[in-house]
Amino acid sequence: MNNKVDVLIVGSGVSGLYCALNLDQSLKVLVISKSKLEENNTYLAQGGISTAKDESDIELFIQDTLKAGRYKNKLDSVKILAKESIENINKILSYGLQIDKVNGDIDYTKEGAHSTNRIVHSKDNTGEVVHKILLKEARKRKNIVILEDLYLLDIINDNGKCVGGIMINNENIKVVHSKVVVLATGGIGGIFKNSTNQRNLIGDGISISLKHNIKLKDIDYIQIHPTAFYEDDKSGRRLLISESLRGEGAKLLNKNKERFVDELLPRDIVSNAIYRQMKKDRIPYVYLDATHFDKHYLINRFKFIYEQCLEKGIDISKEYIKVSPAQHYFMGGIEVDLNSNTSMKNLFAVGEISCTGVHGANRLASNSLLEGLVFSNRAANKINSIVDIIEINTNKTVYNKLNFNCLDLNKIEEENKLMVINEIKRNRGDLQDELFDY
Repeated sequence: MNNKVDVLIVGSGVSGLYCALNLDQSLKVLVISKSKLEENNTYLAQGGISTAKDESDIELFIQDTLKAGRYKNKLDSVKILAKESIENINKILSYGLQIDKVNGDIDYTKEGAHSTNRIVHSKDNTGEVVHKILLKEARKRKNIVILEDLYLLDIINDNGKCVGGIMINNENIKVVHSKVVVLATGGIGGIFKNSTNQRNLIGDGISISLKHNIKLKDIDYIQIHPTAFYEDDKSGRRLLISESLRGEGAKLLNKNKERFVDELLPRDIVSNAIYRQMKKDRIPYVYLDATHFDKHYLINRFKFIYEQCLEKGIDISKEYIKVSPAQHYFMGGIEVDLNSNTSMKNLFAVGEISCTGVHGANRLASNSLLEGLVFSNRAANKINSIVDIIEINTNKTVYNKLNFNCLDLNKIEEENKLMVINEIKRNRGDLQDELFDY
């Protein structure tokens, strides 16, 4: 592994890979993943990618995003998201991304809090398809190296400038010097007992930021998804039952099989309605009814959900799905500007670990992949414009002074997890201990 690169990207989801693809091909780029390349939330995304359908839809898209976010969004970021959505969708389509179409036209679907059908999708495993096409494209680039099983212990902080990263692999320390570091470390679902996220996502970027006094924002903004598959065993990741199923007409029912809420209200409202209904019914779930759909339609349009539920003993064309809310998305994170700069020089953050202000207090459905595309592209453009004037610092005294108490990765992750949990609880006192995976 080269210990000197132009750009070090930490994370192999949509944000990390798309950032790498938009960097100048003359730059040496290293992308690392703490585990296997597919073990990220991008790979799990089902519903699709929001986009303005055309110029006439931009203002309505902005208003829908603001409304869902309880108007606590950063308006400039929301405008950028909407206005730059089409060009970024077109770019990933140019890589060969296959999306669903009807008679040659894009088959836009609708999800909660959207005023119109504007979500592009590939069946109900859009994230997996997007990840595969970005990874395939990145592997074509001679300037991009992608490595698995490298855990970022820390960044190298040289008097307020980020000049590289320190990683561990099988208890071996590896140091990489770089002009720029991009944190694309994903969400925080792994710190919660009930989450639709990959269990390895514990907010690594947050723990690193806390160590270096890097500014955070809205760390108490945590989204609960209304419909995760209910199981008595809650030790693993909860299966997400995509909002797109409700977007196509699936209904939420109480124990008496009665509809009790408008399924396409914003996620926080639907989740709260489900919590109230569960308390009223005195059972830990409600029902999601998709039995009125044609079975062949379900198998074709919602292949992933159909097969996953079938493996769990439920034929969703004939039986109701037991669902309950679960932690799903982190709207807060490392504070960044409109080009994904953090408060530390030469350090960028993109994707779920960043806080662009786009989502406000509640993310609009299917805006996550789009945010990853738009703002990692902007980060890459900014890096391209400044990288030539940055010198790589290989001063060994910078990192020789760093002290690691141990090189046991399990212990390191537990310490980082507790650091993130404590910071969230410090900012949001209503979260109870039993929510967290101690």
